[in-house]
Amino acid sequence: MSVTKLELRTALGPVYRDVLPYPPRDCTPEEIPIIDLKPMFSSDLSERKKVSSAIRAAAVNNGFFYVKNHGISSEVIERCKSQVLNFMRQPLEAKDTIRSHKYSKYFNGYLGRRKAQISPSETADVRESFTFRYSPELDPDDPKDISEVPPEIRPWIRGEDFVWEGTKHLPDFKKDCVAYWSACLSLARRLVRMFALSLDLEENYWDDKVTYPGADGVFNYYPTRTQEEIQEKFVGLGSHTDLQLFTLLWQDSVGGLQVLNREGQWIKAPPIEGTIVVNIGDYMMRLCNDIYKSTVHRVTNESTQERVSMPFFFGCQKRFKMENEEFVKNEAKRSIAPSAVVIAG
Repeated sequence: MSVTKLELRTALGPVYRDVLPYPPRDCTPEEIPIIDLKPMFSSDLSERKKVSSAIRAAAVNNGFFYVKNHGISSEVIERCKSQVLNFMRQPLEAKDTIRSHKYSKYFNGYLGRRKAQISPSETADVRESFTFRYSPELDPDDPKDISEVPPEIRPWIRGEDFVWEGTKHLPDFKKDCVAYWSACLSLARRLVRMFALSLDLEENYWDDKVTYPGADGVFNYYPTRTQEEIQEKFVGLGSHTDLQLFTLLWQDSVGGLQVLNREGQWIKAPPIEGTIVVNIGDYMMRLCNDIYKSTVHRVTNESTQERVSMPFFFGCQKRFKMENEEFVKNEAKRSIAPSAVVIAG
């Protein structure tokens, strides 16, 4: 059996994964389970712990799971998706007015087709994207002006207004995009409590560390591939892991998400109506001493249709991450009991 080596870019340098030579197959319910979040909204702690237990089981396995009854309305999702298509179907010169590489310090704005290559082992990425980051005035739980943000936090705020200035010609674009992002942020703050419970921490353990969080909204558009891209087996988005605590992903009915399981087999995570995909990020994995798994995944749009996905990346506020990075890095090298959680507070 011929196993190939997949090279990944990470914050700590290249790492490698073995990949089996079999075609991707459908996932099983055990590999990527569906978790009902309805008990998460209960006032009964024992009900909420049912959710946290299910999250733990999924997080130690492949680090991916679906959630249903998540509280984000289908209307909010559909309006946002429509706006993504409105933006992406514009002429290139209109999208380039907010081109990320030209106008942004923090990778906000528009990134064009085949302008990035996330995996050195694979082709350039056949996707376009629109990105915006946390701004305190948009926070659905406690909106405030940047002047009200503590001075030590302000340098880490990464929102930039040019993304909205360059899309004013699209009616309700900002309103509909921010509505989806806001719903994801509110859900993420609830979910981070479930993650705390799942690690035998106090439910509010992370509350003061996600007041001004990493909260990145990214809208991906995968156009129909050209004949050249089909023949050369171009990927939609190359193999990678996510950096933050966890990711929320809404994907349309076209599908294309694939996850590399623990055995090195690519498995498909198909769209399931009414659900959102959640996956563990590198920082969560590091904080809990690798108990939870930040798993390699990629996107391959095999369809002849255009595809939209809307990930939301959620993490601790940047200053907390910087203060604790050395602590976490050093602790991760030690031999610690499997149940131990490496978190500075």
